Amino acid sequence: MLLLGGTAEARRLAGRLDADPAVEVTSSLAGRTAAPRALPGRVRVGGFGGPDGLAAWLRVERIDAVVDATHPFAARMTGNAALACAAAGVPLLVLRRPGWTKGPGDDWRRVPSLAAAAADLPGEHVFLTTGRTGLAAFAGDARRRYLVRSVDPPEPPLPPRTTVVLARGPFTVGDETALMREHRVDVLVTKDSGGAMTAAKLTAARKLGVPVVVVDRPPVPDGVPVAATVEDAAAWLGHAGRLTPGSGGA
Repeated sequence: MLLLGGTAEARRLAGRLDADPAVEVTSSLAGRTAAPRALPGRVRVGGFGGPDGLAAWLRVERIDAVVDATHPFAARMTGNAALACAAAGVPLLVLRRPGWTKGPGDDWRRVPSLAAAAADLPGEHVFLTTGRTGLAAFAGDARRRYLVRSVDPPEPPLPPRTTVVLARGPFTVGDETALMREHRVDVLVTKDSGGAMTAAKLTAARKLGVPVVVVDRPPVPDGVPVAATVEDAAAWLGHAGRLTPGSGGA
């Protein structure tokens, strides 16, 4: 089977499946991170050449199932996977952790896109945690100060008044609070990635009374089943006869 990876859930599922000698798993990474964390089993790095290239690869490799565990905002890859799997007759499951939910004390403003976030920012000192490839939407803003955090150096164009912090999560609430205070952050912009690894910034924003602009996720293609947990994905594979019942550990 093919596991489209890049997330913590993908690593967990790869480890679970690698423990089953009856399952041959290839994990695929886009190659956008310079030093990705190691994955068990066979790993493939780089693109497939669009949906046609992926469909051809699925046929040549005789892949019998695909789990898309890419980032919730990797819409192009998910779309390509849906088209390729339909063309090759291979079942596809999307593994997506649940998004974040607003709680008491949160000041959230949901927007449909990065462009919409950039069009109406409520503050002057912006903490951008939207990844390193989507900053062009904010590049024309010369008035505000921006704090950008990413694993690898961000790709230009960037806002003129930008401070870059290179770091990999998970982050603690204390760390996030100190960082936001140091840079006088008065608005946080984030994608609704979900999960605990980067959720501490939301708690810190709540404690500091900082408003949060949350960019909504793109939709999953119609007709593609979605699993919320690694356990659900493993159950789907087991139901389809692609994972030995009870294998792979807990």
